[in-house]
Amino acid sequence: MAVKSFQGRRNQPKKEELKPALVSDYMTTKLITFSPNQPVGEVMEILIKNKISGGPVVNEKNELLGIISEGDCIKHISESRYYNIPVDNDNVEKHMVKNVETIEGNLNIFEAAEQFLKSKRRRFPIVDNGKLVGQISQKDILIAALEQKGNNWK
Repeated sequence: MAVKSFQGRRNQPKKEELKPALVSDYMTTKLITFSPNQPVGEVMEILIKNKISGGPVVNEKNELLGIISEGDCIKHISESRYYNIPVDNDNVEKHMVKNVETIEGNLNIFEAAEQFLKSKRRRFPIVDNGKLVGQISQKDILIAALEQKGNNWK
């Protein structure tokens, strides 16, 4: 005769399914921003000092006007050398990218990852009601994915 367990049947604990984190959970909100009339030379110094590759350009109302990057600064250096113009003579507005793609803060990190793959961008600004509220980078997406690792993704 077989011995039956007096504890009864044991059920495996269910793994709780987690919804992916949102962009707003991982975006950077303390941004280094630039103004459109700031000299490009000053922007280069700030990029180097803060070890960043670019940043949003905003007006006095914190409305997103564009993005200035290392690549834009390098292009400016190349052009200034070609035309024999001093580097500090131009301002950000002439060299920034004006048609900026943004993403929503309520997007989940996996949808944001798809946006990064489609657009080949390094960062996306997040705008709410016309105002810059943050920025998400590819590194932020990697951090979010690692924190979600091992959980059931939905």
